[in-house]
Amino acid sequence: MFWRKFGVAREAVFLDRDGVLNVEAGYIHQVEDLHLIPGVAQAVRRLNDRQLFCCLVSNQSGPARGYYPVEHVEALHQRLCQLLATEAGARLDALYYCPHLSPPEGGIDPEYACWSTWRKPNTGMLVAAAWAHDLDLSQSFMVGDKATDIDMAHNAGCCGILVQTGYGASILSGEYQHHTKPDYIAPDLAAAVEWILHHLP
Repeated sequence: MFWRKFGVAREAVFLDRDGVLNVEAGYIHQVEDLHLIPGVAQAVRRLNDRQLFCCLVSNQSGPARGYYPVEHVEALHQRLCQLLATEAGARLDALYYCPHLSPPEGGIDPEYACWSTWRKPNTGMLVAAAWAHDLDLSQSFMVGDKATDIDMAHNAGCCGILVQTGYGASILSGEYQHHTKPDYIAPDLAAAVEWILHHLP
């Protein structure tokens, strides 16, 4: 990628939302029902303190499914950012999400019912973030609780970390049978951040 020639690319930590930052609760219809997983705000603050670029990347198909408008997703993200700031003075440097879902997968709203390069495991959100913020994906990390997060990470050349919160809890019972294996499995985001900080280039 061209920006590497100029030495300005930097590492990033990409974070899934549900089950990684906030408690997995399915489709959250009430903003006040979004709650952080314990220790998450402090973990993000550690990344902030190391001046690592922190970026949310999340599939949010609620609008495509007709469950709620895209403005509701924005409101949920506003609450997420407020909770991070309140608990630990933590911040996300950028937020990317995909509201699209193809009709065969369940998309019904004409505005969002379509295939998208942004929907995981496609790499569109990571590539967009890299172009906009001069990020080196080959030196970056993706933390998620699903196989699609790990697939996206590897498709983009990132290190993929699976946390055992959210859907990642299934690995505790031996249910993770996906062919793509995580580079590291952590019990939660705090442990993932500890591993990342130890493995920075």
